[in-house]
Amino acid sequence: MTDDDREETPKERADRNWNELLQELRVSQTGVQLLAGFLATLPFQSRFEELDSFQRGWYVGLLGLAFATVAVMLAPVAIHRHVFQQNSKPELVQAGHRLMMVALAMIGMLLGGILFLVVDMVYDRTAAAWGAVASVLVLAVLLVALPRVVQRD
Repeated sequence: MTDDDREETPKERADRNWNELLQELRVSQTGVQLLAGFLATLPFQSRFEELDSFQRGWYVGLLGLAFATVAVMLAPVAIHRHVFQQNSKPELVQAGHRLMMVALAMIGMLLGGILFLVVDMVYDRTAAAWGAVASVLVLAVLLVALPRVVQRD
């Protein structure tokens, strides 16, 4: 069944799409906020002092990426607050959709970057690079390729 098969008005469709987008944001935002919180606590751990300058720079980059990802995921809510009751739900849904796509890409980069940092600390930089590449490939399949396959069905 496609959206065209539903008997709903454009306003009902926009409401349904907004509610679906909110559910997706709730699920993913919780995970991203936990990751950001985890990263924010790392400097207070005793082993943090063992990081070399590259790892510290990588960490700061990841911290910035985590907080930017949280901000991108909060943006649809902020947009909603600004356009509330202004009869612009379709535009809100479209903006939220685009921001969610950006957030998914940022989440993929964040996860790959975290894997790199952890494996670099536990083993070495070569293993970290291989692990990060593998994680990004897995995420690309799950977050990009699989949805496209499902979309064709």
